[in-house]
Amino acid sequence: MVPVNAHPAEVGALAPDFELQDQHGTPVSLSQFRGENVVLVFYPLAFSGICHGELSALRDQPIAGARVLTVSVDSVFTHRAWADREGYTFALLSDFWPHGQVAQAYGVFDEAKGLARRGTFIIDGEGVIRWSVVNPISSARDVADYVKALADIS
Repeated sequence: MVPVNAHPAEVGALAPDFELQDQHGTPVSLSQFRGENVVLVFYPLAFSGICHGELSALRDQPIAGARVLTVSVDSVFTHRAWADREGYTFALLSDFWPHGQVAQAYGVFDEAKGLARRGTFIIDGEGVIRWSVVNPISSARDVADYVKALADIS
């Protein structure tokens, strides 16, 4: 079971492992990417304006040298419809049930709204969080920040 964390997971800590289904129903775990850098992107909801902009930026400006995993509380079916419509080829992971458990483990779950805040964690090949940012639901992130952070840890 993934532990619940009331505060965002901290830089320097071991990233909580998890297993969630992607938009195709395939189980994906963080630990399967040991040896690779991972950009773990939590977002509130599929088909919403800011989320669309952020994930489209990830689609249009691929991040070299890292695996991109995105997570929301939406269902696998919602993720599949959104990925097919928008051409997202990176993993859209469903934190649907237990509801928001992985977002809770990373300290980005908004209990009052029942969804994830905009948290991004860069995790190195050994599973250690090397960089993070957590924005309010109404505040978009910039892919350029991820690229810079990855360059800084390489």
